Amino acid sequence: MSDTRNMRPAILALALGSFAIGTSEFAAMGLLPYFAGDLGLNESQAGHVISAYAFGVVVGAPVTSILGAKLPRRRYLAALMAFYGLMNLLAAALPGFAALTSMRFLAGLPHGGFLGVAMLYAADALPKSQRARGAAQIIMGLTIANIAGVPLAGALGQGIGWRWGFALPGVLALISAYAILKLAPRVGGNPDARPWDELAALRNPRVLWVLAVGAIGFGGLFAVYSFLTAAMLATTDAPGWAIPVTLGLFGVGGTLGTWVSGRVTERLGQIRAAFISFAAMAVTQGFAAWVVGDWVLMMLSSFLLAAGAGLVIPLQTRLMDVAGEAQNMAAAMNHAAFNAANALGPLAAGAALAAGFGWQAPGIVGLGFTAAGALVLWLAIRHERAGAAAADCA
Repeated sequence: MSDTRNMRPAILALALGSFAIGTSEFAAMGLLPYFAGDLGLNESQAGHVISAYAFGVVVGAPVTSILGAKLPRRRYLAALMAFYGLMNLLAAALPGFAALTSMRFLAGLPHGGFLGVAMLYAADALPKSQRARGAAQIIMGLTIANIAGVPLAGALGQGIGWRWGFALPGVLALISAYAILKLAPRVGGNPDARPWDELAALRNPRVLWVLAVGAIGFGGLFAVYSFLTAAMLATTDAPGWAIPVTLGLFGVGGTLGTWVSGRVTERLGQIRAAFISFAAMAVTQGFAAWVVGDWVLMMLSSFLLAAGAGLVIPLQTRLMDVAGEAQNMAAAMNHAAFNAANALGPLAAGAALAAGFGWQAPGIVGLGFTAAGALVLWLAIRHERAGAAAADCA
């Protein structure tokens, strides 16, 4: 897409969809204490609602990539966002824990396909040397959601009911779907596309290594953030305004971290940028464990957690280089990998809490995931170098 100016309105429409997704995904974590109390759940049980969404992303990424292989990107993205909006509205409207968990699973299905293809859209609009910047433009919709959308959803949940926290992103998603249909370029689909060829990405070892790095390494962020507001309520006497401000600080940190990650990836390369991100995540997760009980420092830790978590940018651009013709599947599966982390992190942290290890446990669990992710990245590099050496000798 050579005419970048013509893509700007489309990118804004896509970023609104990303904003809706970010509001829904992260607001659920901040709303956890409220729907848990209303539905009579403990923190560990309520964490299953968050994990259900993440599992939906994991399942939906390959399915939507196959089903949408022949569709024009404009219609594909609009359909995914419309479905996303409807599922969020049903999560807000239907009664009971089972309905909430089911609707959150279904809402997760279009997440990976939408964000993955939207990032490819934005990356294609820029020169190759600036692809990371294009991908960051879409991801910043997620992070800006944490500045505005998530605190608003949290305030609604705290003030008039947690269901409004899910209704808000549902409405935003429907607006985005309409805007995409109106503003995105009308480019036809590929009639020669063979949907099952997208599965080639899942047979590519270089792709699978990158996905493993994200699925494991990002679990630490979600282990800590999923229980951050619950920890503040349980261990401090924080004023009511502290919760939405804490969620907003997470968004400010994420926006800054995403912008920096795009530039660092362009300047230092994907691998170095990924290792820098792992180092930053380890420091911030350790800090989060240390400051439990001090609500002011916990607010600061929310900002730092997000600021250090720019791993998605180097991994996404890495996938663009190694996925070959299966770009849609690889891009969608990158978000599935991060949401596998979103499932694993809260499950592990919830299990530690249920076992009685205290509110510092999510930070310690997070450090374990981050260390494991860095190890997988190191193994991935060794595997690729060994393969290259073998090819040179052949």
